[in-house]
Amino acid sequence: MSETLGHWVHGAAWDGTSTRTAPVYNPALGTVQKQVRLASTADVDAAVTATAAAWPAWRDASIAKRTTVLFAFRELLNARKEELAAILTAEHGKVLSDALGEIARGLEVVDVACGVGHLLKGTYSENASTDVDVYTLRQPVGVVGVISPFNFPAMVPMWFFPIALAAGNAVVLKPSEKDPTASIWLAELLREAGLPDGVFTVVNGDKEAVDALLVHPDIRSVSFVGSTPIAQYIYTTAAGAGKRVQALGGAKNHMLVLPDADLDLAADAAVNAGFGSAGERCMAVSVVLAVESIADELVAKITERMATLRTGDGTRGCDMGPLITREHRDKVAGYLDIAASDGADVVVDGRGVEVDGAADGFWLGPTLIDRVPLESAVYRDEIFGPVLSVVRVPGYEEGVGIINASVYGNGTAIFTNDGGAARRFQREVEVGMVGINVPIPVPVAYHSFGGWKASLFGDAKAYGPAGFAFFTREKAVTSRWLDPSHGGLNLGFPQNA
Repeated sequence: MSETLGHWVHGAAWDGTSTRTAPVYNPALGTVQKQVRLASTADVDAAVTATAAAWPAWRDASIAKRTTVLFAFRELLNARKEELAAILTAEHGKVLSDALGEIARGLEVVDVACGVGHLLKGTYSENASTDVDVYTLRQPVGVVGVISPFNFPAMVPMWFFPIALAAGNAVVLKPSEKDPTASIWLAELLREAGLPDGVFTVVNGDKEAVDALLVHPDIRSVSFVGSTPIAQYIYTTAAGAGKRVQALGGAKNHMLVLPDADLDLAADAAVNAGFGSAGERCMAVSVVLAVESIADELVAKITERMATLRTGDGTRGCDMGPLITREHRDKVAGYLDIAASDGADVVVDGRGVEVDGAADGFWLGPTLIDRVPLESAVYRDEIFGPVLSVVRVPGYEEGVGIINASVYGNGTAIFTNDGGAARRFQREVEVGMVGINVPIPVPVAYHSFGGWKASLFGDAKAYGPAGFAFFTREKAVTSRWLDPSHGGLNLGFPQNA
């Protein structure tokens, strides 16, 4: 009998009342390794109610206390990151080195959250009017909901909950049912770090649980990362219920390579950014816009590098692992038939890859498609797999025009040695995150992450200054005191508590 993973409520494992479950696979083996419980609406209500009851005490805890917990969490996570990486590899399929990189990027946000004392400072205007002072405070929102995707089971939750907790909120996390164990593991680590019971809750589930969170009266804000159609649904539903929403959607990220670029650097970047994590990244490069004069050479260099990649079980030192499910693998593989029928050239067909892993794993090797028509679904759709498309363009203007015509605006990159072209690109391109000779321009944690157009619904980006603004509300106070009070004598050294 396989293990059944439940929820995390009030500092302990909890099964809830729903008997519905879903299988959790090891994608490299193609086998079910456990079941996960799927919460009912009643289970969500019970979990949120418990979290709401625990929130006031955490809201009233000092900044020093909150910071102490976050520092302890950071040290525990850093010391045990290999344990978490093994969980990510077993349930998502990404190779161990990629899993460790995901954890490292999540730790960056924890580092920033540990500076909450500085980041939550308000402003002060003395004597704005005679004997009147005006100042601002930043206070927590309340109980916040986080709905995270399957592709980053540790990093994406850490984009949100460290900042939310630092600001004095309580958190209800709904992870993907495809790889839920990391969230329970993080909850246990937060308890070990000293977080009071009930302040961090994990509810596993599917659409029923999501819908219940979106409209629950005790949930004050919703943070989401996922596909564009679902992000739009999340935004519309939660905002319609009066909640703050940051909903990060899908992407079709372009990499424009100009004739003066270092083509070896560009080829390395295209392979790294296109096939890392089996292409299951919202910031993956999925389209290379190659200027015609260097397109043949660039495609040859990319093809040469792809031949050296080793696909297989993430625990065996391979470069790329499997896709998350058999159904997703088959959907992604289906785009190769579409490419051929649309007149594109399938240069490298990942369906025939030799793998270092079990035969039943959800494998699709790195795939390269050249001369992709803009009308093809291969270009238009967010494939979310190891499929790299090449679109040939006459020059810079045509490349930027294609990028700006896309419905998505998450990330983009330009490869060039011309500083003027790079500066022009960063000003003209209609995309939220831009790389200059950097293929995956994910901002460091003290800046904020988020795209434009159909890649972001709502105005709030993730983490950084935007994250602290999202998880707090500003209050302005106008104050006049006619006579100062006397505090008595105390010669002891003042201490935080």
